[in-house]
Amino acid sequence: MSGDQKKKMIILMINMFIAIGSFGIIIPILPAYLESINQGGTAAGLMIAIFAGAQLIFSPIAGKWADQYGRRKMIIYGLAGLTLSMLVFYAVDSIWLLYFSRVIGGIGAALLIPAIFAYIADITTMEQRAKGNGLVSAAMSLGIVVGPGIGGFLADFGLKMPFLISALVSLVAVLFSIVLLEESSTLKTVPGEMPEEEPMVKKLAMSVKKPYFIPLVITLVMSFGLMAYESVLGLYLDNEFAATPQEIAVMVTSTGIISVIVQLFVVDRVVRRFGEGKVLNIFLAVAASGFLVSLFAGSYALFFVISLIIFLATSILRPVLTTLISKMAGNEQGFAMGMNNAYMSIGNVLGPTIAGVLYDVRITYPFVLGLALLIVTLFITAAWQKGSQNRRQLCRKRLGDIVFKLFFSQSKSAIKDRL
Repeated sequence: MSGDQKKKMIILMINMFIAIGSFGIIIPILPAYLESINQGGTAAGLMIAIFAGAQLIFSPIAGKWADQYGRRKMIIYGLAGLTLSMLVFYAVDSIWLLYFSRVIGGIGAALLIPAIFAYIADITTMEQRAKGNGLVSAAMSLGIVVGPGIGGFLADFGLKMPFLISALVSLVAVLFSIVLLEESSTLKTVPGEMPEEEPMVKKLAMSVKKPYFIPLVITLVMSFGLMAYESVLGLYLDNEFAATPQEIAVMVTSTGIISVIVQLFVVDRVVRRFGEGKVLNIFLAVAASGFLVSLFAGSYALFFVISLIIFLATSILRPVLTTLISKMAGNEQGFAMGMNNAYMSIGNVLGPTIAGVLYDVRITYPFVLGLALLIVTLFITAAWQKGSQNRRQLCRKRLGDIVFKLFFSQSKSAIKDRL
């Protein structure tokens, strides 16, 4: 990369790190904070679900705006939305205003993340694209790992201190981008001239007829179960083991590190050795076993180890499912990846919402729900793989019959010619 490209990449990486890290800062203190304002599992679940829902709804619009009005504006507006969200979180204690702040944050993320990846596409060649995306994804992963650790440390200075620091850091990123970030390309479209896209509901209906529909369903169910688990994890640790914000931060940071290591060094080797189908079966079973054992964990240390195993399994399952869908999509890569993101987002919205309500009924119910969904997913996967295998065998048999008939008819013709 040239010097100018590197400079822009560094700015993008810093922005992504700050955006993701500032969100992660609040995770360790959220259980204690919600308890301080007399809220429980329902609120914790909605905090995540509302953010994910706003991001899902606004992402298609944000993608169009990035093409119409420029990547730089969307990056700055996205960072500003995240800053405003954290300022509201710091300034108020009303649960409804806190929910509103999550809407603002979700819209900010929807504006920011697609614009950053579009910016990378603008400033890199095809050969450089993977490296550029990898660098920004690494910054995202680092934010996921570092943010909760900082939040746990800041909690010693007051429950609201992480919110304030998060808002101030995001504000610095806004000013940083206004001063240093240039527009990535000359706009080629005029507002109002973008082609109309089909509604998401119609796209979801179309996806039912695709050969990769079952992997999409598996993606939804797995995201649902995992987010149901993650959304109440901090509350469960607080209530069941009296875990401090620092201990919650250690667990969240550790699972983040495990995810990064596994995705960098393990996924490719495991898939090459066993294939996507076997890996799906093995690690769905591992994740389900983790959920089951977590119901009987009697200490923070044991629950910590079980959580690491669950996150290790899901860190392998996510890219494997994406790869499987991509392979089956053929020349429909754009549509398939869009549907993959949509199904995952639906799971990310529904999982925390239902888990939060169940948590307030009984704190183990979200884990029971996750276990049940993973077992159902295992059966769906096994049935789908068996059906696919039977179809392949039938196709091979038909192909063999056709070849035999062709060969036999040609042989008969050759014999008649000789006679």
